[in-house]
Amino acid sequence: MRGVRGLLDFDRQSPATMPLDTAERLYLDRQVTLARAIFVALALVDLIEISVAGSRTAAAFFLAVYLLLALAVLGYERLASETNVTIPLVADCVALAVFLFLTPSLSAWWFLFLFVVFALATQGNARLMLALVSIATVGIIFRVAMMELSGWRGAWHWLTIGLGTVISGLGMGFLGAREREHLERQQFLEKVSRLLQFDRGLTESVRQALGEIALEFECEQACLAIRDEELERLFVWKIHPNDREIGGPETLPLSRSDTFLTDAFETSFCWEFNDGAGTGFGWDRRSGQVFRDLTAPPNSTREEFGARTLLAVTIEAGGRPTGRVLLINPGGPGGSNGAIGTAGLNGAQGSRRRFTRGELRWLERIVRHVGPPLENVFLMRHLRARAVESERSRISRDLHDGVLQTLLSLNIQLDVLRHKFPWTPEQAGKELETLQKTVQQESEELRRMVTDLRPLRVESADMRELMLGFAERFRNEAAMAVDLFIEDRNLRLPDRICRELFQIYRESLNNIKKHAKASHVVVKLGQDEAKVSLVVDDNGRGFSFSGRYSSEELDRLRLGPISIKERTRGVGGTLTVESNPGHGARLTVEIPLN
Repeated sequence: MRGVRGLLDFDRQSPATMPLDTAERLYLDRQVTLARAIFVALALVDLIEISVAGSRTAAAFFLAVYLLLALAVLGYERLASETNVTIPLVADCVALAVFLFLTPSLSAWWFLFLFVVFALATQGNARLMLALVSIATVGIIFRVAMMELSGWRGAWHWLTIGLGTVISGLGMGFLGAREREHLERQQFLEKVSRLLQFDRGLTESVRQALGEIALEFECEQACLAIRDEELERLFVWKIHPNDREIGGPETLPLSRSDTFLTDAFETSFCWEFNDGAGTGFGWDRRSGQVFRDLTAPPNSTREEFGARTLLAVTIEAGGRPTGRVLLINPGGPGGSNGAIGTAGLNGAQGSRRRFTRGELRWLERIVRHVGPPLENVFLMRHLRARAVESERSRISRDLHDGVLQTLLSLNIQLDVLRHKFPWTPEQAGKELETLQKTVQQESEELRRMVTDLRPLRVESADMRELMLGFAERFRNEAAMAVDLFIEDRNLRLPDRICRELFQIYRESLNNIKKHAKASHVVVKLGQDEAKVSLVVDDNGRGFSFSGRYSSEELDRLRLGPISIKERTRGVGGTLTVESNPGHGARLTVEIPLN
């Protein structure tokens, strides 16, 4: 498609033509099939309207057969959606040539001509399309010259008709090329978005996405710089398209921001570092207002990348600018805007190419599109880090308050027995038996903790049975009455919510067993159209505080079970704790389903 854009002096919008996927290619084929039927029908109508009736019979018959064939293919495509039957474009070109010498109406022929040009452009055959426009122009001029006796007189008539053919052909070719380019761009945006997946990991997602962008713009280096105000650090990824090594981001102080964020976030710009001050263009990314006097990027940017040409676009997170995407070519300016193969990325040809305004607009669109999925990857990574930190804190507390304290007590008691044993063996034997029971209990507790740490898969269909099974096991191990009420037998919950609810339920019961000294626990699980709720009510000694507190109040006062608070917050839910010291406590978890 570069030939059309260059000939019409449009900005170079897309550096390379990428092959379309099956769905996009099928869409274009069906657009061509529909256009064929429309244009042939228009040509037939125009032919019927001409006044020279005797000279149109053969041409009208030819168009009628052509139209019936086009309608048959169109109808078959509509009925058999899983198959794709098309008329080869070679056949359309042959039909165009035959019709030129059959028809008495040049306007009827132009309908077919414009269709064939559109079809070739949508298929990516730019050279063949330009060749067709050239040949058709020569053919139509020759045809007009042969029709001088019919009223076409003078060479200027021939030139006017030829010029009209060229302009209409290139214009229709441009429309077809833009249609294909639009699909190519949508395909590229979807491809880059698919690369930004949490399961791939942040570093690998950024590396692959930046690599694809660098290949799209045929540049030698791409960079993503993100400023984290909370950590007061700058995270920088530098990617070379042909570099297969996986490396994490550089972590830099915010004092290096000018080098990688280049200037005010409000500016999207391109800059060429010449021997002097350099030249560039850009605009306000919010209003699109073009800057007449563009401030040059700092010299530290040129020195950091060895940059000769540079594109810079702002990326947002949460509606606020947070970083920059930079595309860099380190070679000298002055190269052509022609095609550059991937093999030339490391060579001088690739490094000489200038960036254009069209490419800066395209990069802005890419960055706007990938901003939300990239932000989601960052947020998921942050949430996972918080969850891991919370789980580690819980495990540390459980080990410190449970096993470690018991081991310390055992060590003290064993030291006492060591001094007592020679004089009172009977008493020492009883105390050793007590210690053995303590070790056995702590072993069971440690085994339970290890079991709880194993990955757990919970689905709606299994939720009821898992909760009933754990309640039965808990009754036997803790010698405590547990009443479990599940209001809806057919729970309809996402797997993640099921998993977190079950973990909250299990942890609540274990906390009651360890700390509450309760004899009776009542658990209720209910669901309606808006939310799912879990209530755990015990008759133990309660918490150290009295009253009813929401999640925010618990956080502010540093009260309540930390792990349960984090799990509830992780699925967008709310936790309420009611405590009556000496008479029990109630935990209520509500999670919205929308």
